[in-house]
Amino acid sequence: MHEHAKLTRSAAFASIGVAVLLLGLKGWAAWSTGSTAMLGSLADTTLDLVASIATLLGVWIGAQPADDKHRFGHGKAEAIAAMFQIVLISISALAIASRAVEEFVAGSRVESAGSGIAVSGVAIALTLGLVAWQRHVVRRTGSIAIQTDSVHYQSDLLLNVAVIVALVLEHYAGLKGADPLFGLGIAGWLAWGAWQASQDVLDQLMDHEWPEEKKDRFLQVLAHHPDITGVHDMRTRTSGNRDFVQFHVWVDPEMTVREAHRVMDELEHRLAAEFPDTEILIHPDPEGLVDEAGAAGMDVLPPIRVALD
Repeated sequence: MHEHAKLTRSAAFASIGVAVLLLGLKGWAAWSTGSTAMLGSLADTTLDLVASIATLLGVWIGAQPADDKHRFGHGKAEAIAAMFQIVLISISALAIASRAVEEFVAGSRVESAGSGIAVSGVAIALTLGLVAWQRHVVRRTGSIAIQTDSVHYQSDLLLNVAVIVALVLEHYAGLKGADPLFGLGIAGWLAWGAWQASQDVLDQLMDHEWPEEKKDRFLQVLAHHPDITGVHDMRTRTSGNRDFVQFHVWVDPEMTVREAHRVMDELEHRLAAEFPDTEILIHPDPEGLVDEAGAAGMDVLPPIRVALD
């Protein structure tokens, strides 16, 4: 857990540092070029900074251990930080689109495109380095806040390429209106990215069940224990970097409490080896006993898969 917190904080600090540097560079470029696409990129970087600060707060709070008032931990702070980012991205997209339409109607022209192209090139190089580190952190920790931040910065790569193309077409190729049109395209791209990123965040906030493939792997581990004959009422969810699962198992009705406790301990040990950072709650039932109605009372334990030579 300490290593997880250290990695997520490093990714958050890295994104803040990149955003601060790019904010200064793009502010100067937007002022010197008058480009709508560059202005859109500046607005996006401004929101990057705010969102990265929110990410830092989210991963810091999410890494705090469970306490008396938060018995399941603080993992959802990451999802809240990610949702805050999505709202900011959506607002940015609307503002850029409005500005692009205004500039297209007014027929404004880009000045001194060279500085804007140079700044966008620097932004691409810095963002590539940041995204590479964020991907490493996400692979190690599964942090949804860092993942959402990374999605945003990945969209920045395309955004900066679009700014360069817009400036070249508008200033050097003489295609009037290219700059605001690319600005409008950037706004659409940001809105689409926000929509895609929101799906994982909402799933976590709404305690969505695990993916079927993950649930199947979990049940296969259970199926290899000889002392249980069925599993039902299995419920799963994810909060930050922790998973939670609870379920009922059928055991021999003649089994003593001590024996049932031994079986539950063995199950928890096996599952912990395959699914670390997962909190597991098991309820033993006499074989065949079902108190739940509907699908919750159905046995979901699969047959053991036998490996073929």
